[in-house]
Amino acid sequence: MELRRSSVYSTLDLVPQLEHYAGTLQNRHSRSRPSLEVLRRSFEELQADIEVPDTNSGVSGPESGHEGPQAKEKGPVRFGWVTGVMVRCMLNIWGVILFLRLSWITSQAGILLTWLIILMSVMVTSVTALSISAIATNGRVTSGGAYFMISRSLGPEIGGPIGVVFSFANALACALNTVGFAEVVRDLMQEFGVVMVDPINDVRIVGVITVTFLLLISFAGMAWESKAQMLFFIVLLVSLANYFVGTFLPPNQEKQAQGIFGYNRDILISNLKPDWRRPEDNFFQMFAIFFPSTIGILSGANISGDLKDPATAIPKGTLMAIFWTTISYLVIPVTVGSCVLRDASGNTSDILTGNITDGCVGLGCNLGWNFTKCIQSQSCEYGLANNMKVLGQVSGFYHLITAGVFAASLSSALGFLVSAPKVFQCLCRDEIYPYIGFFAKGYGKNEEPIRAYFLCYIIAVAFILIAELNTIAALISNFFLCSYSLINFSCFYASITNSPGWRPSFHYYSKWTALFGAVVSVVLMILFTWWAALTTFGIIFFLFGYVNYNKPKVNWGSSVQAGTYNMALSYSVSLAGVEDHVKNFRPQCLVLTGPPNQRPALVDFVDSFTKHISLMICGDIIMEPDRQTRPLDATDLLVKWMNRRKVRSFYTPFTADSLRLGARHLLQASGLGKLKPNTLVLGFKANWRDSSPESIEDYINTIYDTFDANYCLCILRMMDGQDVSDHFDFEVNQGFEPEESVENDHQLSPEKESADDISDKGDVDQIKTVFQNDQGKKTIDVYWIADDGGLTLLVPYLLTRRKRWHRSHIRVFIVGDEQNMEEGRNEMIALLKRFRLDCSNVTVMTDSERHPSAKSLSRFVDSVAPFRLHDEQQEGVSVQELRQSAPWKISDKEFEAFKLKSERKVRLNEIIRRNSQHAALVLVSLPVPHRDCTSALYMAWLDTLTCGLHCPAVLIRGNQQNVLTFYCQ
Repeated sequence: MELRRSSVYSTLDLVPQLEHYAGTLQNRHSRSRPSLEVLRRSFEELQADIEVPDTNSGVSGPESGHEGPQAKEKGPVRFGWVTGVMVRCMLNIWGVILFLRLSWITSQAGILLTWLIILMSVMVTSVTALSISAIATNGRVTSGGAYFMISRSLGPEIGGPIGVVFSFANALACALNTVGFAEVVRDLMQEFGVVMVDPINDVRIVGVITVTFLLLISFAGMAWESKAQMLFFIVLLVSLANYFVGTFLPPNQEKQAQGIFGYNRDILISNLKPDWRRPEDNFFQMFAIFFPSTIGILSGANISGDLKDPATAIPKGTLMAIFWTTISYLVIPVTVGSCVLRDASGNTSDILTGNITDGCVGLGCNLGWNFTKCIQSQSCEYGLANNMKVLGQVSGFYHLITAGVFAASLSSALGFLVSAPKVFQCLCRDEIYPYIGFFAKGYGKNEEPIRAYFLCYIIAVAFILIAELNTIAALISNFFLCSYSLINFSCFYASITNSPGWRPSFHYYSKWTALFGAVVSVVLMILFTWWAALTTFGIIFFLFGYVNYNKPKVNWGSSVQAGTYNMALSYSVSLAGVEDHVKNFRPQCLVLTGPPNQRPALVDFVDSFTKHISLMICGDIIMEPDRQTRPLDATDLLVKWMNRRKVRSFYTPFTADSLRLGARHLLQASGLGKLKPNTLVLGFKANWRDSSPESIEDYINTIYDTFDANYCLCILRMMDGQDVSDHFDFEVNQGFEPEESVENDHQLSPEKESADDISDKGDVDQIKTVFQNDQGKKTIDVYWIADDGGLTLLVPYLLTRRKRWHRSHIRVFIVGDEQNMEEGRNEMIALLKRFRLDCSNVTVMTDSERHPSAKSLSRFVDSVAPFRLHDEQQEGVSVQELRQSAPWKISDKEFEAFKLKSERKVRLNEIIRRNSQHAALVLVSLPVPHRDCTSALYMAWLDTLTCGLHCPAVLIRGNQQNVLTFYCQ
């Protein structure tokens, strides 16, 4: 029975336990610690909970201490660091290059440069191994190998392409090693005079049969595959021991004719320096030929899901494999270079009789052999430079080296055949790319990727049948080098971001060596085969673009996220030291949207002129009575809604008792440093006539507070209303929209939507608004009535920079008199030109001071009638008493005092309706209210200015500070 120990603070407050942090750990029951809400419950609430029986509190199954039949079942096969990592890596590093190419590279480059090639390769692989070790010990590593490490460190955008490329490279490497084995078998058959069809088809037949046999071993399970690898490992050790024993055996006359003389100081000295035989041979050519032998260092990491303890096994096994294989690779060039001449004829008749060496050329003369003829005619068939099977000739028993070649090629092919499907299975399970989920299914205790095995088999057979793999071989080296580069970069980037989550238990690494390894890997890609490097980069960028465009819904806590945070924090802090300048002014908007999905038009309008330009914050003021009914994940769901709509905005919910208090606090607290809003954007309160007086007062006071805080202000009015809650089962944030009854208007509640209201609809709630349509060649009419610093002009200019508005033309309307109309128009055109605004359509309104029509004026009087005190008609009651009971109402004296202002606004509305019937958007300078102007009267002014239009209207006002300038400094 597991014990859940309580802390000394409370019986509910638990001590730290592993289960709280490892809910996904295998063979462990997932548990969670009590929430803060549970810990804060009162004693009575706890007693009530105790009285309700908890059906989930009992412990049953394996955790209760009773072993059922499942407990006796054997678990999946898991390997330690020796059989799981070290042996696999050594088998893949000891490939056919060791037996068939290393001696030839020694003859071309010499022992010294061959050592340099080996050490440079080991440097790259060792640095990469250190990076792998650091990443593998920074948390639990599951299946997926290099793909898993890169994707969890750099994110799906980089991990996804590498997963595809790395899986494909492993499948091709399986084909290459199988073809290498098939070619050796064909040569052996030809020695015995056996030919099935012809040399090329014989390779194809043997290759297909071999890879089919390897597939059957893979199907048998990891246990059988591991036994086969151990068999190959033993054969390789015996083969290498056979070679080293052979170097100490005295050569017979036949071996001497082949240039083999045992350890000799003169032979060692002659083989130290390079001897390039062909014009195309050089150091980097030899490097490119040797380097593929090092790609096996990821073999252990690729089966990380089958290791007992990947965090321990991968570092220890990989580094030990590199150490022992490096020793062997360094010893063989010295031993073979000390025993074998570069050129020999293989003819026993070339032995010198006596001490006659006249006309003899080459070191063989000093050893009693005359190979002059074949050296001068360049027809020597034996020696380091001419025979690829020197190691077999030097060894004690030739066919043991052949067995070593078989073991090396088959073990590498089997290792790659197992690695590719396991990496690809992990990629498929992450669902980064479409149509590959079919291969994610696993079978058996080890979750064997049978379907992915078949896919890898088909790819390998296809390239075996092509039998022209020289071009593909260059791609494979580049694919693996690209993986090395990204592994090293992952380690470097994770280190340099200083993320608190980067805590590898393997400390013997450096971020600078990791960066060095990443750069060197890229350089080697270009030096080896530049066209293959460009092909690799092209494939990576294409796959990267696809993932970056689709934005898979995964969150792995990658170092890219940590780097983004660091950059944002650094730039935000540095921005705080930058002084404001009018040229850099941006309308940074706090938009009181409520839940953004209920007012998409308001969201789309502000996004139209702030996206990729400036800050946008959607503020949602949640009234206190309904805080408890708000879903816990409402914020995440609303952010996802904005992301689906591709709106670049922050979402900030704020709990307050009223709209005014919430807006006031958001104005003061929103933003960070210089990234603070300077403009408040509201939706127009279209239902103001039917709203409670307190609601109007709250709304108008919010506008007053905005001006008092020296903020700019925009009010958007949609003729069909802002709120779309009628389309869904939402309740409305009544600070902006209609209440059901005046009696309940003091409870200005927000939305009471459940989490299902948002999440279950998917894209259904993505209602299209007018701001998402192409506006064509319609006009944006700007009624610049008052000089506010230029915000009234800046916003429409920013709109025209967007694709949907770029064909629209701005028309500017200004107030003027008929006598100076042309002069005023020219002055405004000149000002707009100096502002570099592409706007020459200026209209001077000379009739703005005329008396409005009786019908329009009557409509205005009727709209404010319910909000008038009519104090002159009430005898015996003072204005103060009436005002105290209804402060929002308009006294007769105030109505007369503001009569002229009211008529001007009615007249201006007539002009706007006459000129802008076909406009796409109308912007009107917002009048600044006097402190003694009542809320109802001011609300009537705003309504009057924008009523009767067929397009969205914006009442806009800057804070009287310049946001436009025509100076360069």
